[in-house]
Amino acid sequence: MTMSSNHTNLRDIWYTMIGIPGLEDAHVWLSIPICSMYIVALIGNTLLIFLIFTEHSLHEPMYLFLSMLALADIILSTVTTPKVLAIFWFQAGGISFASCVSQMFFLHFMFVTESAILLAMAIDRYIAICFPLRYTTILTPSVICRMGIASVTRSFLIIFPLVFLVYRLNYCGRNIIRHSYCEHMGIARLACDSIKVNIYYGMTVPLFSIGLDIMLIIISYTLILNTVFRIPSQNARRKALGTCGSHVCVILLFYTPSLFTFFAHRFGGHTIPRHMHILFANLYVVVPPALNPIIYGVKTKQIQDRFFQLFSFTKACF
Repeated sequence: MTMSSNHTNLRDIWYTMIGIPGLEDAHVWLSIPICSMYIVALIGNTLLIFLIFTEHSLHEPMYLFLSMLALADIILSTVTTPKVLAIFWFQAGGISFASCVSQMFFLHFMFVTESAILLAMAIDRYIAICFPLRYTTILTPSVICRMGIASVTRSFLIIFPLVFLVYRLNYCGRNIIRHSYCEHMGIARLACDSIKVNIYYGMTVPLFSIGLDIMLIIISYTLILNTVFRIPSQNARRKALGTCGSHVCVILLFYTPSLFTFFAHRFGGHTIPRHMHILFANLYVVVPPALNPIIYGVKTKQIQDRFFQLFSFTKACF
């Protein structure tokens, strides 16, 4: 009983994140692109949400899903990046166990939520192209709201067990986290218990939740392409494919680095240096959120028009 109590009390100590091991001398330089992309992500996604909700013509299912993605991007980057910059600039790597677990939860929660939102956007494109006459009757505001709630609920049910999995472990006093933010296995490896359950659950979540999302997205786009290539008009085919271009870019930007990080972390530990894993993980939480609003801004005429209207109005006021 005394030993269990001592282990429990060890959770009350402060943990120290050291940033990117092996690249400590480059932390200040690395902070410049990370900080720049974080600012772009905040401004770009906030502006995107503002444009969508203030322009009535953008109150369509596609743009409502896009506003959900923009909000998820803001939260995902904000959960990690300010603390990363504090480590890089001020060596402020101290964090309590509860705060570390909270960061872990919201990081993984937002990742699974974004995946669900991308799946919802693929379904949106499928209905728009394969059932254009029924598009607005199928994707009503209430249906969109339910899809958003379902995405958040599913993510919560998948990720919340991670909190119990790390709290059930006994900790031996190791308090150095060789990373710049808290993630599930980084916390679990500080324990002196067996972490097999954590490893198995950590493998199952991406393979079954994210993997299922990817499979359904591929099925959606297979059906979309099958419909598009049966359209006799070349201009109509080009227009239909053009409406999917932005979404495909965002999908590749989201899943490619995440899958690379997942498989490299588990199967390439001896061939890929650890500092490269962590550097890539830091870039991953800011690069897609920074580029997503730019991709949609460049490829979506309605958003461009609304942006220029706002910019012209602002310029006229000054």
